[in-house]
Amino acid sequence: MSSFARGKYAKAISDRSGMEFPYNEMVKEWNGSLVHVSEFEAKQPQLELQVHGADAEALQNIRSDRTEPSVPVLLSIDSFETGSASSSTITVTEVNHGRSTSDTVRFRNATTFDGITADNINKAAGYSITKVDDDTYTFSVDTDTATAGNVKGGGEIASAGPVTITP
Repeated sequence: MSSFARGKYAKAISDRSGMEFPYNEMVKEWNGSLVHVSEFEAKQPQLELQVHGADAEALQNIRSDRTEPSVPVLLSIDSFETGSASSSTITVTEVNHGRSTSDTVRFRNATTFDGITADNINKAAGYSITKVDDDTYTFSVDTDTATAGNVKGGGEIASAGPVTITP
C-alpha cells in the first residue's frame, strides 16, 4: 500500500489568487477550488435552497360544532300583564322569543303583582305556553287570579328560560 508525502516542504498555488502557499495550509472550498486558509470563503447560504413543507391546514385538538344549551333570557321591565279581573291568564312580552305553543318555560325572579304571587309565577316546573305572536305568549297560573286585571308587572330582573339549566 502506498502512502502520500506529508508535504511539509511542499508548496501549492492558490486557485483564487495564484499565489504560492505551504501545501499544509491549503483547504478545498465548496466549489472544488484549492485555496489558502486566509482566502477561504464559506458557501453563501442562499445557494443552498431549503425545502419547506406545505403550510399546515388541519388543526390539532379541534372541537366539533355544537348546539348551545338554552339559557334564561332577561325580560324587559314589567313584561307580564294579567288578563281581565279573576283571570289566571298572564301575557308575557318577550321580543323575538322563538318559542312555540306547548313549550315549557320557567320564570325566575319575577315579583308579585295584581294578586299573582311571585312563588306562583316562579314555579320550578314552569308553565306550558301558548304562542300569540313572535313577541308575546300566554300561560295560566295554577292558584292565583288577577284582582284588577290588565295590570303590568313582574319586576325588573325577571327572566324566562328552560326548566333546567345545564352548566
